[in-house]
Amino acid sequence: MRMAALASAAERAVLEEEFKWLLREEVHAVLRQLQDILKEASHRFTLPVSGSEGPIKQENFILGSSNTDQVKGVLTLQGDALCQADINLKMPRNNQLLHFAFRDDKQWKLQQIQDARNHVNQAIYLLTNRGANYQFKTGCEVLKLMDAVMLQLTRARNRLTTPATLTLPEIASSGVTKMFTPALPPDILVNFYINLNKLCLTVYQLHALQPSSTKNFRPAGGSILHNPGAMFEFNNQRYEVNHVHKVECVVPWLNDALVFFTVSLQLCQQLKDKISVFSGYWNYKLY
Repeated sequence: MRMAALASAAERAVLEEEFKWLLREEVHAVLRQLQDILKEASHRFTLPVSGSEGPIKQENFILGSSNTDQVKGVLTLQGDALCQADINLKMPRNNQLLHFAFRDDKQWKLQQIQDARNHVNQAIYLLTNRGANYQFKTGCEVLKLMDAVMLQLTRARNRLTTPATLTLPEIASSGVTKMFTPALPPDILVNFYINLNKLCLTVYQLHALQPSSTKNFRPAGGSILHNPGAMFEFNNQRYEVNHVHKVECVVPWLNDALVFFTVSLQLCQQLKDKISVFSGYWNYKLY
């Protein structure tokens, strides 16, 4: 029994030393690795022309779709701002070709990109707030930090992977409808959003319902994409969606950012798992 107790005490001492080394050395190594990865992610959002300063370059993307040629165009992205949209729309009723583009004095801020970047920068702040000489005292302290960083990274990723659900009146009253020259006709709605690594444009062609219409009016709720037949009321006029066209373009640096988020979340979880393993060996106060 005494030998077993001595062996147990020796094992405990070794484990405690390993745990102290983990807190002293390995945690900081992981924090530095996370900082490097997230700074790369942050740079993807700012896209400077050279170095770390300077104007953000403009990138042109051709809109494409596998199931329609009704909508064609080019979108120009500058960081988190859509600074130009040049769009051709073929009307299905008469094959009339409509062309409309952003006014020169207008830009459309993509809130999803802004929010994702802000969450990344908040995660970087949390990591750099613990200097290289900072001594972590307990595993609980590390777990809380990892949870806080993972929360920001999850929110950043969700902003890119989960577009906002909007009602058709919200789209109709959006400022994006006032950005075009010539002005959009009253029977056309457009919406821009990010979905994963893609910049998407949805064009809705509407039919104005007459007051004498016998159709059972059922206003549609919020959705990322509304289907033909959806109804809504705007400025005392009722409308029904006749045609929906969704086109998109891949933005490579958004894909890079999503990969960086995934790798960073995995690193955080791996560090949490190592801390938790030690708590299973003995009743050492990790928390």
